[in-house]
Amino acid sequence: MEHPFKQIALFDFDGVIVDTEPLYDLYWNEAGERYHTGIPHFASHIKGTTMPYILEKYFSDRSEDFRQQIVRESEAFEQQMAFPPVPGAIEFMHLLKEKGIRVGLVTSSDDAKLKRALRILQLESFFDTIVSADRITRGKPDPMCYELAAADLHVTPADCLVFEDSFAGIEAATRAGMRVIGLSTTNPETELRDKVHAVIPNFEGLTFDDYQKW
Repeated sequence: MEHPFKQIALFDFDGVIVDTEPLYDLYWNEAGERYHTGIPHFASHIKGTTMPYILEKYFSDRSEDFRQQIVRESEAFEQQMAFPPVPGAIEFMHLLKEKGIRVGLVTSSDDAKLKRALRILQLESFFDTIVSADRITRGKPDPMCYELAAADLHVTPADCLVFEDSFAGIEAATRAGMRVIGLSTTNPETELRDKVHAVIPNFEGLTFDDYQKW
C-alpha cells in the first residue's frame, strides 16, 4: 500500500543538512552583546528566522546605517564559514533520490549563502525545489515557505515529510499541514518530542524502511 507521506521529503538546511548551529551560536551570541541587545543567549531567540525578521523584531529602533552594518557583518561571516554535514545527511538524501523520492530544500538562508554552500557540498543541481529567504515575505514560523515548496512540486502538504531542527521551522511545517521529523542537533529530544512525529539525533544508519514507516 502506498504510504501517504512518501512522495516528497523537505529538508531545512542549518542544523539538518549541515551542523552549523554551533557556529551561529558563537557568532550571534557575541553579536547580540556587541549590538547591545540586552538579550542573553541572543542566538537562541533567532534560530530558524530570516534576517528581515531579526532586523524588524530586534533592531527596528536602530538607524538604517546600523541595520545595514548588521547585514554586512552577517554576510561576511557566512561567506567564510564552514559547512560540516550532519552525520549521514548527504547519504540519506541521495538514498531517497535513488528510491524516486523528490527532495526539496526549505531554509531561512539567503541565496548568496546557499550558492556557496551547495557548491562546497556538491549539491548544486540536487534539489527538486529550493525555497530560500529570498523567495518568501513571511519567514518561519509562518507556514509560507513550506506551502510554497508543496506548490512548487504540485503536491498537497500531506504528501510531504519534513526534517527540521528549530522550533520556528517545526511550527512552520506543522502549520502547513506536514508531518515533521525533528533533529535534536539544536534542541534536546525532550523539548522536541511533543512537537514532532519522531526525533532523531542525525541520519546515520537510517534506511528507506525508516522513511517509509514515518
